[in-house]
Amino acid sequence: MQTGDEGRLAPEILPPMRPWPGAPLGRVLMGLTVLLVEDSRLASEAMRLLCLHSGARLRRADCHASALRHLRTYRPGVVIVDIGLPDGDGAALIARIVAMQPRVPVVLGVSGDPDRREAALAAGADGFLTKPVESLAGFQQAILGAMRPEMRPRRPWPVSGAAMAPDPAALRDDLAYLAGLLVPGMDRRLRLYAAQFLDGLGRVAGEPVLGRAAAELADEEGEAAIPRLRAWLEQRLDGGRMM
Repeated sequence: MQTGDEGRLAPEILPPMRPWPGAPLGRVLMGLTVLLVEDSRLASEAMRLLCLHSGARLRRADCHASALRHLRTYRPGVVIVDIGLPDGDGAALIARIVAMQPRVPVVLGVSGDPDRREAALAAGADGFLTKPVESLAGFQQAILGAMRPEMRPRRPWPVSGAAMAPDPAALRDDLAYLAGLLVPGMDRRLRLYAAQFLDGLGRVAGEPVLGRAAAELADEEGEAAIPRLRAWLEQRLDGGRMM
């Protein structure tokens, strides 16, 4: 395990992480380890399904600090970084990862806000995914298209138009997390983070009401809405749906 040098990746202690050209049933990412840096359980569950059906292994970190701990322990073949994280900007983490040596083969940004694409690419990301990431074919193409030619399958790979639907229980976990964040007197940075999290959750879950709540929370007067939004979240967790 590497210590004392955050500018370098850990030595490769997992099996070689290259896609297997003969992978069955479209599992063209067989042998790859994907590190997902994502704070949402729902988005992580969707990514887990995409990796599972592609043959890749998924490891998850939920913040900057956790991601750096992972990278000191093993070397992933792919890192996917959410642009909105609880302890800092995901674009800054992307810049830090792409500067490490040896370079991670594929680094992608991901966000529910397509306008964050430019920030991810400017930080050095090889590509960008927009939440919700539901298409198996699109997910595989984003990774394989960013790989060096020698790492890609040597012949056309089968693709699937299947869409992945994450477990609704993961949405409940995210709503409970948000309810815990929303407390009177929370600082503005945390409130804006909660709004960004809620907006991304609404996109992944396909629930526009969550996006509207996010916009209200992000408003300059958003602090006044905290008690009502928290009460609504608690009602939702108890089985209510109205807002």
